Amino acid sequence: MEEILSRAQKIAEEVEVFQASMEQTPVVFETNRLKQLHTQQSTITTLRIVRHGKIGTATAAGPYDVQKLVERAVALSELGITSRLHFPTKQIYPAVEVYDFHVEETPVNEMIVLGQSLVDHARLHTPELICQAEVSKMVSTIHIMNSLGGEIKYHKSIFSMGLEGTLVRGEDMLFVFDSETSCHPIRDTGKVNETITRQLQWAQNNAAANTGKLPVLFMPAGISSVFARPLMVAFNGKTVLQGASPLRNKVGQQVFDKNLNISDDATVIYRPASYPADDEGVPGQITSLIEDGVVANFIYDLQTAGLAETQSTGNGDRGGGGMPVPSTSNLIIKPGQASFSDMLHDMTEGLIIEHLMGADQGNILGGDFSGNVLLGYKVEKGEVVGRVKDTMLSGNIYHILKSIAAIGNKPEWVGALQTPAILCANLSVACKE
Repeated sequence: MEEILSRAQKIAEEVEVFQASMEQTPVVFETNRLKQLHTQQSTITTLRIVRHGKIGTATAAGPYDVQKLVERAVALSELGITSRLHFPTKQIYPAVEVYDFHVEETPVNEMIVLGQSLVDHARLHTPELICQAEVSKMVSTIHIMNSLGGEIKYHKSIFSMGLEGTLVRGEDMLFVFDSETSCHPIRDTGKVNETITRQLQWAQNNAAANTGKLPVLFMPAGISSVFARPLMVAFNGKTVLQGASPLRNKVGQQVFDKNLNISDDATVIYRPASYPADDEGVPGQITSLIEDGVVANFIYDLQTAGLAETQSTGNGDRGGGGMPVPSTSNLIIKPGQASFSDMLHDMTEGLIIEHLMGADQGNILGGDFSGNVLLGYKVEKGEVVGRVKDTMLSGNIYHILKSIAAIGNKPEWVGALQTPAILCANLSVACKE
């Protein structure tokens, strides 16, 4: 990396070298049996230069020729976009712990036992269930250097497990699923087992929902499938600069329910989406997006921040290599005061949504969604009475989140989203007769 930096500095005003090395071992189960296990290794090196005011980026996977990488970046800079960025100088980075050496040392045999345990526990409850499961470990090293003296090198470990189960009875198909991730090894399958068992129990009977306006209680995974992506797009500084975000002129305005608070937090320790520095060497930080329903900030990388005449929020993400783009780290929805039982008790008739299929096929920028309920349940007089089938849910997230009936008091992690359950009133439900 030092040689790349040295050579590129001779022909460019600013230079940055990014390198990510990764080793991953997934243990995969299909149709209730161990299917495969193998180890994957990769290294990606990206050179980004600013030359004659233009950005040039060249990426190499695996071994590379230093001179050819520099020449490619120079050639691409001739066609590159005008630079509005300046690489960070030497920084003080937050102490964000994202590495546990025990992940790397976890034996594959132990991972096989964990995966088999997930399958066995689910089928103990429902023997006919066909399960797909995966237990995976990954260790990566990120190293960033630039010509202004900025440099950081850190290690990250990720351990994950998950299970998807399919139950086929005649023409009826039931899907259940859950997963868990951490920067620590996960030794216990209890969290996933508990969720899968609850889903199977609630889905034992079928129930018919009514077409019309109904209250809907979104479980954390349901919030991820409906609300997360539209919000991530709306608060993305690139979308704002393009004039496509519905929130572009709303900073300081009350757009959402006063009880809604959302932040982007890269500093949560031992979470896979956390980091001491983003992929441009900017320190990770907490950025408040919604404060008491008021639009507070957007997220930026270096280039979009320069175009917006503001500062990067430490959200530059390369997606493995290439040009960075603004992207959220951990999206945190602040819990409220309501218990799950209280929210359920208040529903005379309504739905619980675990996952909505196709919600991201609608007008993402406008916040409109319409999707089929992949896994959801009917509630009558505060009790779950069964799973709903052939049911569609539609609405607009900005209308829904402007008036929230209740926010749960127990947040859960769904990937890089931490959220409690949220109860929304009067959503449009359509059911097949």
